[in-house]
Amino acid sequence: MDLQEELPAAVDTGAPLALSDTHHARPARPLGIREAAGHLVKVYALEAPGRTVTGQDAEAGLRIAARHLELGPLRGSLGLAVLIVHAGGDGDYVLVHSWIEGDMADLAIYSGPAGGPDALRPGRAGLAPCVWEAAVLAHERDAYSRHVLDGTGPLAERLTAWGTDTVAGDVR
Repeated sequence: MDLQEELPAAVDTGAPLALSDTHHARPARPLGIREAAGHLVKVYALEAPGRTVTGQDAEAGLRIAARHLELGPLRGSLGLAVLIVHAGGDGDYVLVHSWIEGDMADLAIYSGPAGGPDALRPGRAGLAPCVWEAAVLAHERDAYSRHVLDGTGPLAERLTAWGTDTVAGDVR
């Protein structure tokens, strides 16, 4: 198929270009390693223009993560997770990503109105990370593989290296 000549019918010829006109970088800030429901949780703030993730937002995200991670043993959790608290342009999001048995991962996305952490609810079936959240998770996949799976030395040293390997600054 010559993409210069024709595109499949499902390709929306206007939407990707319209999105590219408004696409921008968003700052990601590591907020440290915390504990939630017996898991080590690497926490990030992600912010749309004009929005800020506050300490209260991060704490609310940790409470949501703890409730989700309590079921970790039933999901085959390895006890390591990443939390993204995203003050988005269209509302707030909390992503709880945990590593589970068999080189797999578990992901839960919670969404709700801006500034209403108690109103965050599980996202609809099939919802996946947005481009900015996916950038943070891509970094985390590499950090987990590099330090925990392919690392050497005692587990505590590997986890320390994983915990300090963060993404900071603008993500696209």
